[in-house]
Amino acid sequence: MGRVRIVTDSCACIPEPLPGLHRIITVPYYVHMGGKAYRDMVDLTPGRFFQDLTRARTLPTTANPGPGDYLEAFRQAADEGASAVVSVHMTSIGSGAYQSATVAREMAREALPGLTVEVVDTRNVAMCHGWVALEAARACERGAELDAVMELIRSLLPRVRMIQTADTLRYLYMGGRIGKAQHLVGSLLNIKPLISMEDGVIVALGQARSRQAAYAAMVQKMLAEAGPGGRVKVAYLHAAALDEVSRLRSMVEREITPEETLIAELTPALGVHTGPGTVGICYLRL
Repeated sequence: MGRVRIVTDSCACIPEPLPGLHRIITVPYYVHMGGKAYRDMVDLTPGRFFQDLTRARTLPTTANPGPGDYLEAFRQAADEGASAVVSVHMTSIGSGAYQSATVAREMAREALPGLTVEVVDTRNVAMCHGWVALEAARACERGAELDAVMELIRSLLPRVRMIQTADTLRYLYMGGRIGKAQHLVGSLLNIKPLISMEDGVIVALGQARSRQAAYAAMVQKMLAEAGPGGRVKVAYLHAAALDEVSRLRSMVEREITPEETLIAELTPALGVHTGPGTVGICYLRL
């Protein structure tokens, strides 16, 4: 087993038990709600959170981990025998986590002089961010050295894609995370927007007149990118919408057999911006 460890955060949405199995150190985001601060996926988990969110008059707010949080994660890795850490983060345009980890890297040079730290901005989110962290951790388990892990990550970044849909973009709009999909906010209620992320910014991929049509469009876009006989790993994302994941998955698997399939629920720190009912895919082209 190599001596490189992967650090990421709760917004990677990597489903249990994979983080523990692959020795990924996960740092929680913070959700501020009702005058209290909760650690994402530690003090606050999706079930009740999404129920309460539908009744909320004002959205909870979120905060990325601070430099001290990441320094503690780096220290844990060093204490457990790591000689190097790769810290993997969601888009720096939508969060300050990458900047916090970069500050923590500078702090680690003095506090942990025997540890090398690299910080990665995936320019993506959710399980696209998660696939990068997970595949890097698997390479670490195989004994990959730091240079090889970083080379792998650079090859993965252009091969992950998120596509999702929801009944409304209200939550993204209220949270100021709408990016280049602003023009879809006023869509009719029976229009399902398709959104993705390009170079770290949310973009519109189009609209559909039903969830079924939206799912069909997701599948076709994935197949177009994967190519005939294309090999992909697929993570199905949802926010309190597991039944809808089953519908989407059946449509995907009529067309292609993924090399790996995961089901991941959006954490509260991400779900506050998408709202309940969101469903999507994050796929990795192999």
